[in-house]
Amino acid sequence: ATQMARAGRPGEVICVDRSRHALSIAQARAKVRDLNNIRFVEGSLAALNTLDLGLFDYIDCCGVLHHLPDPDAALAGLEASLAPGGGMGLMVYAPYGRTGVYMLQDALEELAPFDEKPATRLDMAKRVMRHLPATAWLRQNGNFGDHLSGGDAGLYDLLLNPRDRAYTVGAFLDLLDGAGLEASCLMEPARYDPVLFLPDPKVRARIAQLPAREQAMVAESLTGNMATHVAYVARKGASITRADASSFDAVPVMREIPGIELAKQMRPDHTLPFAFGTLVVPIPLPPQARGLLPLIDGERTVGDLAAILATRGVPENKFCTVWQETFQTLERLNRVLLLPPA
Repeated sequence: ATQMARAGRPGEVICVDRSRHALSIAQARAKVRDLNNIRFVEGSLAALNTLDLGLFDYIDCCGVLHHLPDPDAALAGLEASLAPGGGMGLMVYAPYGRTGVYMLQDALEELAPFDEKPATRLDMAKRVMRHLPATAWLRQNGNFGDHLSGGDAGLYDLLLNPRDRAYTVGAFLDLLDGAGLEASCLMEPARYDPVLFLPDPKVRARIAQLPAREQAMVAESLTGNMATHVAYVARKGASITRADASSFDAVPVMREIPGIELAKQMRPDHTLPFAFGTLVVPIPLPPQARGLLPLIDGERTVGDLAAILATRGVPENKFCTVWQETFQTLERLNRVLLLPPA
């Protein structure tokens, strides 16, 4: 809603939640931001077809499906609510990066049964956490801090939620397939590329023989620290037109960090140390990326960048090679994107 308002784009955002309290918080935040393009609806995704909301160009469902009694049915309901050509953004829990969570959930299921009042269960969980043995896997897991920084709500959601299912990437893709959907992009794409973690040439040659699904599964199993899976999805077989980064009219934009700051992080060997959660991997970039990244300001076109680098002795053909390598690498890290057409 904020992005649409800033861009002056028409349209309505509908916020659906079964919790009246959660909706009131969202409404208060929208009011502070003076957002008038949101409609708030109290209801459940499990009964989406009863809400008469119409069709959506885009649906964002973050951290919900894995808490529902029937995720498959809920996702099928979301798919039925997509307009032709529409897409979704989804997030589900992943098991390996949540190592220790489910062990502790099992313990608390005995110590704080589901039939007790939430306040009683929360008190017991806090007492357990205060004396959690040093050997508990949750103590070793630095992939998230919900139980440390999320307050009572974070602790309850992490350890006491009566429904909490985690999906391997293979199971997640199967979930999508069952609803007639497919991932157009797993986020970040590079995270699912095992080549980044395995420099051995023979291993890389074997990886190259694997389909994309199996490569993603290998990456998840190897790294062991994926706590969630995030994907942009569309209906199976949908025609997706991707933005052309090679167009001199395209406008690149940095995400999360200014280009000048990202360039400062590059090492003398022209690699960029990039953190996938708790795993830091050196990402090779062209040497010229160090001078190129600070020029990306969300206003200059690719053609503008080429013209500036030409004054620094980089001919157009060389620029095109450098730009393609830089963009393709950093787009897969979700750090450089392209602005939509005006």
